[in-house]
Amino acid sequence: MSYTVGSSRAGEKNPSLIFGGNNHVNRKLIRTTLAEVKGKAREVPQPRERSNGSSRASNDGGQRERVVQQHTPVQVKKRVPPPNETNAEIFYYKKQIDAHTLMVIVLLDGEEIEGTIEWYDRGALKVNRKGAPNLLILKRNIKYIYKADERVEAANA
Repeated sequence: MSYTVGSSRAGEKNPSLIFGGNNHVNRKLIRTTLAEVKGKAREVPQPRERSNGSSRASNDGGQRERVVQQHTPVQVKKRVPPPNETNAEIFYYKKQIDAHTLMVIVLLDGEEIEGTIEWYDRGALKVNRKGAPNLLILKRNIKYIYKADERVEAANA
């Protein structure tokens, strides 16, 4: 169905005034194909101008035409949640094991254990100590870990 100028019914607004002076309005349903949707998903969407729906007179005295933009559905990619592990802890342990760095492990009760980390797994660390037995420490009992060199530097400062 289409409207032309002068064919409006009583009580209805003239479609030519609604759509900015167009003499012919086509109300055909537009269906997109899957190829068009995929093509639109790859394109970067351009920011659109906001309009309040009113037509104003331009500087040249003529009526400004409103461009009615056709919107096609675009598939939006869902955000992927971040990984549970960043592997930073694993990298740190591996670096200290390879360098045989003397570490201080502070437990939740405040006890400090000094030694080198021999190996680790998801829930525990094995610490080699000089002049004392080696320990298997559960990670849930560790408050924090730092290098023994940092403790000496802090005491001298």
